[in-house]
Amino acid sequence: MEAYPPTPIILTGQYVTLEPLNHTHAEGLEAAASDGKLWNLWFTSVPRPEKVHEFIETALAEQLAGKSIPFVVRRSEDEAIVGSTRYMNIEQVVRRLEIGHTWYAASAQRTPINTECKLLLLRHAFESLDCVAVEFRTHRFNEASRRAILRLGAVQDGILRNHRIGADGTLRDTVVFSILQSEWPAVKMNLNFKLSQYLER
Repeated sequence: MEAYPPTPIILTGQYVTLEPLNHTHAEGLEAAASDGKLWNLWFTSVPRPEKVHEFIETALAEQLAGKSIPFVVRRSEDEAIVGSTRYMNIEQVVRRLEIGHTWYAASAQRTPINTECKLLLLRHAFESLDCVAVEFRTHRFNEASRRAILRLGAVQDGILRNHRIGADGTLRDTVVFSILQSEWPAVKMNLNFKLSQYLER
């Protein structure tokens, strides 16, 4: 069992490796964000290619402050960087954190990559960090993200209305989900089953 709160770590699966974010990942993140022009989705926070260095600086500053642990997602098949994710909103007293700021290149979507990323992050949170709960949040109107979170086995806790101001200046409602430590065994079984389905294709 590792000490809480989390520290930078490499998490390796069959389809992806999650690596602690650093400045050398800038070019790969620029390519990933450009694959599908993801910054055009108004309900996401994907950086434009010219903003990737700023994205990295902000993420690393939050890590230094103990607020988050950012990762890049590297696809095992070709070693390309295909996205980013992080532990964030790390509670210092209660062992609770959020998995968020997740985005993937268009070529990585509808593949086993997200399923395995969540399995790696959740397994480390519950089995190594002994977290009591892991949280997910998304924009109220991001229906695809809401469905994906529910498919993980998370439970919707509620909606924080007028919670944040979006990049376009509009107020955002945030939907909050969580998985409890007691629910992890069933969620783990579900995620492993989903990955096994990909192997059979």
